[in-house]
Amino acid sequence: MFEEEPRPKPAHRFQPAPLADWAEGDLRNYIAELSIEIARAEAAIAARSHQRAAADAFFKPLKD
Repeated sequence: MFEEEPRPKPAHRFQPAPLADWAEGDLRNYIAELSIEIARAEAAIAARSHQRAAADAFFKPLKD
């Protein structure tokens, strides 16, 4: 069979920003940017889940 090549893992993990000196507007913008990134990650998870479900349904053994 074919072997999947290992997928590269993210080079770094999230590093929280130092928020103590940020203005309120900057903090709100930061939250908005993070919310967009979270939505993007959630959409990627949902897409993978749907692809997996479709593949599972396609390769599901037939019942008698």
